[in-house]
Amino acid sequence: MGSPIFRRVIALPQDHGSWVFLLSPLLIGLFAGKDFNTGSIFLILAAMAGFLIRHPITILVKIFSHRRSERDYPAAIFWTAIYALVGLLAVLALIRFGYTYVLYLAAPGLPVFAWHLWLVSRRSERRQIGIEIVASGVLALAAPAAFWIGEGGYDPLGWWLFGLTWFQSAASIVYAYLRLEQREMTERPTASERLKMSRRALAYTNFNLTSVIVFSWLDFLPHWLFIPYALQWAETIWGTLQPAIRYKPTRIGIRQLLVSTLFTALFIITWG
Repeated sequence: MGSPIFRRVIALPQDHGSWVFLLSPLLIGLFAGKDFNTGSIFLILAAMAGFLIRHPITILVKIFSHRRSERDYPAAIFWTAIYALVGLLAVLALIRFGYTYVLYLAAPGLPVFAWHLWLVSRRSERRQIGIEIVASGVLALAAPAAFWIGEGGYDPLGWWLFGLTWFQSAASIVYAYLRLEQREMTERPTASERLKMSRRALAYTNFNLTSVIVFSWLDFLPHWLFIPYALQWAETIWGTLQPAIRYKPTRIGIRQLLVSTLFTALFIITWG
């Protein structure tokens, strides 16, 4: 066993699927911008620090709520301090290089994180689809931040990137809940039952795909941008027709990660 401070379960989030909700918007924003510069590097550091610090702070709240052993306290304090220091230095660097305006995008994250910690203190943080969708919106703000730094200043197009990435994340979360609900079933449901279970997930992906097609046709968005959203729509149709009965959560998570990774790559290609 290693030092009680250097513990991966304390240092890194164990909900591996959450990484994609930060990395996908961040990569999309970086590639959409004209340049990758020093500000881009410090934005990546600030975003990663802000994302990672939530895990040790959550553990601290669990310790104070008597949900975890106090033996985890030194490690949680250590990693909170490390991420806070990295985040602070990255923020100061962004201010130094004249990117103060992107820091305002971090403001919505504070009340959302406070909401999450309140739920943790009440042992009610699991299966909270509402806060997960809102939190994915906070993470999607990395897209306009990275885009504006790459462009060298504010551009309204950044808000399109925000909306497009947030709506995709929201649809992905709703679909993941559908698959987790399906895995608890013991027998294959009828066609009408499958459609009823999937109606929310289908509504999200139908809305996303239809909206992107319309705005592309109106020349607000690139003409081929519908392709990544068609991929997510097709995955939802497949998941409706093929329920994840008795699937392991890992199997569901890996497929979600693959689809999200392919979506990100297709978005970057079709946006360019």
